Amino acid sequence: MWRKKNTAYSSIDGVLFTKDKKELVYFPSGKSGSYSIPDSVTTIRENAFFSCTSLTSVTIPDSVTTIGWRAFGGCTSLTSITIPNSVTTIGDSAFSDCSSLTSVTIPDSATEIGSSAFLSCTSLTSVTIPNGVTELGANAFGNCASLTQVAIPDSVTTIRNSAFWGNFYLTIYYAGTEEAWQSISMSTDDRDFLTPKVSFLSFLQSDFIFDVATGTITDYIGSEAEVVIPEEIYGVKVTEIGYHAFSYRTSLTSVTIP
Repeated sequence: MWRKKNTAYSSIDGVLFTKDKKELVYFPSGKSGSYSIPDSVTTIRENAFFSCTSLTSVTIPDSVTTIGWRAFGGCTSLTSITIPNSVTTIGDSAFSDCSSLTSVTIPDSATEIGSSAFLSCTSLTSVTIPNGVTELGANAFGNCASLTQVAIPDSVTTIRNSAFWGNFYLTIYYAGTEEAWQSISMSTDDRDFLTPKVSFLSFLQSDFIFDVATGTITDYIGSEAEVVIPEEIYGVKVTEIGYHAFSYRTSLTSVTIP
């Protein structure tokens, strides 16, 4: 019997794409290990990797601009993710319930982090929100029980309801003044919960996210092309530069290490 040729979808190694391979539609939940998304993809659709519990790592190419709703939700074995600078939209619940996720690099290109984007990522310990992000969605980092450090730039103008609910051991490093913090739009309950956790940064310290317990610079959030790493931050000797600390800082021309 003659059958009409499929004009809508294509498949590569069991992974479903649109015919032009610009959108990744569905990744089979039974697949395990690591996966590299093809360079042709610009959009990771909603639920594309949802509940792929055996997926341990994924490489997202620079061609991707959009990560859809719940795209990686429930990927409980995913331990780390680097989102490329091409991505401008991190959809609602994009990485929710990724309970093994310990680190995430949010690109400088992002302007908004969707509601529940990292909800219940219970192993996540630190997050750097890049300059340029203006809004944190409701429950964006809610119930991240291990989250102890978050860097928030002064570009953020809105923090939606319960963006950090349940994170009682959190320290917020805010790269701005107390007056600027008070001008951020957020609920009274959230302000009362978050304000005691805020450390207002100044001078060179504001360019770094620093783990005082280990003496490690975990991220650079400044914009200078020439960086001089200080011998001490918050009175603690700098002894280590952490994994991915200067990743994707494309304008960086020199680093002086003490």
